[in-house]
Amino acid sequence: MKTINDYQHKKILVLGLAKSGVSAASLLHKLGAFVTVNDFKPLEENPDAQGLLEQGIKVICGSHPIELLDEGFELIVKNPGIPYTNPLVAGALERNIPIITEVELAYQITESEIVGITGTNGKTTTTTLIYEIFKADKRLDPLIAGNIGKVASKVAQTAKKDQQMIIELSSFQLMGIRTFRPHIAIITNLYEAHLDYHGTKQEYAKAKSNITKNQTEDDFLIVNNDQKELVELVRFSKAKLIPFSTKEYLENGCSLYDGYITFRGETIIHRNEIVLPGDHNLENILASVAAAKLMGAENEAIRKVLTTFTGVKHRTQFVAEIDGRKFYNDSKATNILACTSALKAFNQPTILLAGGLDRGNGFDELIPSLTNVKAMILFGQTAPKLEETAKKAGIETIIRVDNVEKAVPVAFELSEPGDCILLSPACASWDQYKSFEIRGDIFINAVHKLK
Repeated sequence: MKTINDYQHKKILVLGLAKSGVSAASLLHKLGAFVTVNDFKPLEENPDAQGLLEQGIKVICGSHPIELLDEGFELIVKNPGIPYTNPLVAGALERNIPIITEVELAYQITESEIVGITGTNGKTTTTTLIYEIFKADKRLDPLIAGNIGKVASKVAQTAKKDQQMIIELSSFQLMGIRTFRPHIAIITNLYEAHLDYHGTKQEYAKAKSNITKNQTEDDFLIVNNDQKELVELVRFSKAKLIPFSTKEYLENGCSLYDGYITFRGETIIHRNEIVLPGDHNLENILASVAAAKLMGAENEAIRKVLTTFTGVKHRTQFVAEIDGRKFYNDSKATNILACTSALKAFNQPTILLAGGLDRGNGFDELIPSLTNVKAMILFGQTAPKLEETAKKAGIETIIRVDNVEKAVPVAFELSEPGDCILLSPACASWDQYKSFEIRGDIFINAVHKLK
């Protein structure tokens, strides 16, 4: 960890806890700052805040009092999930108090090179693929962090010069950077998302493009060349542009060409050897291969991972094959776009398990992707809406059940050898489950019970 004096004796407010807030508060305390932590959860229900209090850090819990801004803070480190419309945050902006997220702290203290990954879809798969390829190449020594679950500012404290920090980054995190500069930046794709937070697609896109705003000509920006508006968005970047495409051959990038993955004209692996399913995952693979080659990974390490990597848990994850039926867990598909991507990954007859929290939208956008769906098993608040969509798509077998656990044996009874049984809910889980992970784990357990 680099020794920096930037925060010594400075009054800093850490707003919002969870893992990132706890790590940021502890780190700033270690760096000599006068830290105050403010979290909405009451102290008696807040073990994280209690732990920080024991470290000698000032803690204010139970609300976000606007009066805090009168204490003369020189910086706010904000939990990414807290919107900029929050009165305390808005008040800080009016007073010109700088606001950052903890990934900025991670960059300032780390000794390692950073590979940063963002985009609307595919971030976690791409981050994990890069990590696995680096790990398979014995000359590289990767660490994984960021929005994928391991707090970047915590990992950064032990990262060494000869290591590589691979960080998954959300638009929320990227809004709070000032000097953050990855050596390799990746934008997987860009679609309309998180408008409740950003307001417009333009603001969302601007936040994503922050990943390259501090890069120089010594750095690399890997970007989806099939989205011309994305290429146009990052035209301001000073980094070396490394495009990738599933549709055209790119001499200075990564391509799917004549069935092969190529990088700058070099053939790496044939598509048929790759076990991760789905055209959408080809984009993630191309971005990952580009990052690996730029970091000097051997082709042998790339091939080893791509011929064995079956996916990240809850993201088009292969679970089991039972009596000729293949089961896939895509519980992370909490919106229509993600469900559509999963459905496109399979050409065989498919039984789709879907449903969940009703956010007020319809599902007719799914209809073009339901061509191979022979039956739908529906659950949760959106079951009636999804049933309407299924009927419009001409699907004859539509069954409603109470939950995911009950959907699995019903789907198995309806299926035949060669079928795919896919959990891809197209909805958030919160009507029945605390998280998409819990929903996915219940699906996995129900599949294994069939054995």
